[in-house]
Amino acid sequence: MSEWFPRRESGWAVALFDSGSSIGGAIAPFIVLGVYKYFGSWQPAFIVTGTLGFLWLALFRWFYHRPEDHPRLSSEERELILSGRGEAQVAEEKSESLSYRTLLRLPQTWGVIISKSLTDPIWFFITEWFGIYLVTKGFDLDKSLLGWWSVFIAADAGNFFGGGLSSYLIKRGWGVGAARKVIAVIGGLGMTLLIPAVYTTSFYWIIFFFAISTLCYAAFSTVILNFPADLYRTNSVASVSGMSGTGAGICTIIAMLLVGRISDKYSFEPILIAASIIPLFATLAVLALIRNNRATEKGIVNPI
Repeated sequence: MSEWFPRRESGWAVALFDSGSSIGGAIAPFIVLGVYKYFGSWQPAFIVTGTLGFLWLALFRWFYHRPEDHPRLSSEERELILSGRGEAQVAEEKSESLSYRTLLRLPQTWGVIISKSLTDPIWFFITEWFGIYLVTKGFDLDKSLLGWWSVFIAADAGNFFGGGLSSYLIKRGWGVGAARKVIAVIGGLGMTLLIPAVYTTSFYWIIFFFAISTLCYAAFSTVILNFPADLYRTNSVASVSGMSGTGAGICTIIAMLLVGRISDKYSFEPILIAASIIPLFATLAVLALIRNNRATEKGIVNPI
């Protein structure tokens, strides 16, 4: 992302690629169900869906090139892309990437890790458990398929809302940090709408609250995915993104285990309340930790 897009446009770019997970989640049930019916067992569904990842990896390796050596770019296009990179990235591009020890000493790194680790479990809870939650509320899942789809549609909308609005604000003269943090605040507050879903039995209100919460999660997620490219030189972006992804994966595993146990022993109510409150701590992490400091003055990270 940091190789191809300037800060003022990276929000749109992240929104576009992040929306792919929502689209994939929406069509996956049809692929899995089709494979299951064709073969008559569930094992081939794992093989087919797993193979799709390797297919995408091959396509990525075939088509992806850095702007510096992309064969289909004209010299004018290449110059435009390279000139749009952050000054710190251009100046430091040939230097060594920051070590993990250095990165972990930076509050900005922890802001990215904490905020992603605390919010990604919300997305996986909704995508994995929303259908079961509807069943516990007495709704027939087959008849409520369109409502179940709404969360994925809302996530797509949230990606473009978060990425588009932050890019728009930057073009209007806002600082990168201020533009991203506005979206983080909106997203963090919006996810609290899972709480009223606990106290309604209306199918349409449940769908509404979950859809808005998912939209706000996706907007928040778009900002968090932008921060590594906003903050770090190109050769350190992947390291920070990898650490935040690892933290999110660990927290998601723990969260899904807790969801299963709590929903079995009690109900979904404490889960929804927790899922509404935890993103507020993620928002506080963004506001408190991702900011300009001495590391910015030393040129270790980009100003934001």
